[in-house]
Amino acid sequence: MALPNAVDSTQELLNAQSHVWNLIFSYISSMSLKSAIQLGIPDAIHKHNKPITLSQLADALSINKAKSPALFRLMRILVHSKIFDKVKIEHEEEAYSLTRASRLLLRDEPLSFAPFALAMIDPIIADPFHNVTEWFKDECTSPFSTRNGSGLFEFIGNDRVFNQVFNEGMASDARFVGSILVEKCKHVFEGLTTLVDVGGGTGTVAKIVADAFPGLKCAVLELPYVVAGLEGSENLRFVSGDMLEFIPPADAVFFKWIFHDWSDEDCIKILERCKEAIFPSKEKGGKVIIVEMVVDCEKQEDEGIETQLCMDMLMMTVTTGKERSEKEWAKLFAAAGFPNYKITPILGLRSVIEVFLS
Repeated sequence: MALPNAVDSTQELLNAQSHVWNLIFSYISSMSLKSAIQLGIPDAIHKHNKPITLSQLADALSINKAKSPALFRLMRILVHSKIFDKVKIEHEEEAYSLTRASRLLLRDEPLSFAPFALAMIDPIIADPFHNVTEWFKDECTSPFSTRNGSGLFEFIGNDRVFNQVFNEGMASDARFVGSILVEKCKHVFEGLTTLVDVGGGTGTVAKIVADAFPGLKCAVLELPYVVAGLEGSENLRFVSGDMLEFIPPADAVFFKWIFHDWSDEDCIKILERCKEAIFPSKEKGGKVIIVEMVVDCEKQEDEGIETQLCMDMLMMTVTTGKERSEKEWAKLFAAAGFPNYKITPILGLRSVIEVFLS
């Protein structure tokens, strides 16, 4: 293709090239983040208790001295990504410090996102993106199935190593969400005496809610391989089962990041099981509590909508689900017989959705 004669047109062409290059190489940012977590860079800086120089960081990480220049290059892109800050210390020497983002990656941070990051960047999750083109032409339910011959959750149930990685990742996100829920969304749980956390993993959110509301009896419904060997407490019990078949009765049924894994048809089935579960408490205000994304391309900030759309592509690639707009959520609720809902956008990229029988 011949270059346009006009300078402006040439610059537009170069800008377009830069834009495409940024998309092509965007995976390098997440891979660099993965390296930082695995090397323990945030923890090394935190343990140093003040900004750390490159040589000090290399010593703390037991880096091969010959590879210190490579460590500098890794830190340079992570500073650009705002994972770390670069500051001047005595004698104008450069050093690195933590940002709010990298503090979320500390291993001992109660709300650490490190396990979640490692789970989402794991080759088991990332590799199926290489099969999207093939999937568009085959009969499989997802690119993950095209690559692995089974769905994500069947695969997790049969792979002990990734099962642990995935569960730790989901538990780290659950701690983050649970802490905000009991601080900012107390009204959602007030007045309830029983709650079922469907797909609640090892019970992280249920434990946080049960501790915050001592009079609330919580149950976690999960697949057998998830709850095998788990012990409950006075106000927390574990139930083995399939949410498509049965949900234990309760005042409210809680879901964190579950519906986006499933097709519309399966979501309606799950909501119908919810309706059966909370029917006895309709007069007491029985409801379904959902923590999920509500995609709004018009109102959401650019960075936020990009994350939501990336998450939607992840759901398309590794599950049969998707991220939904308010219109799509409303359609699901109506199809399952729930006439009313309320959306509270209090969790950043995600919202709390309360769905009511009346």
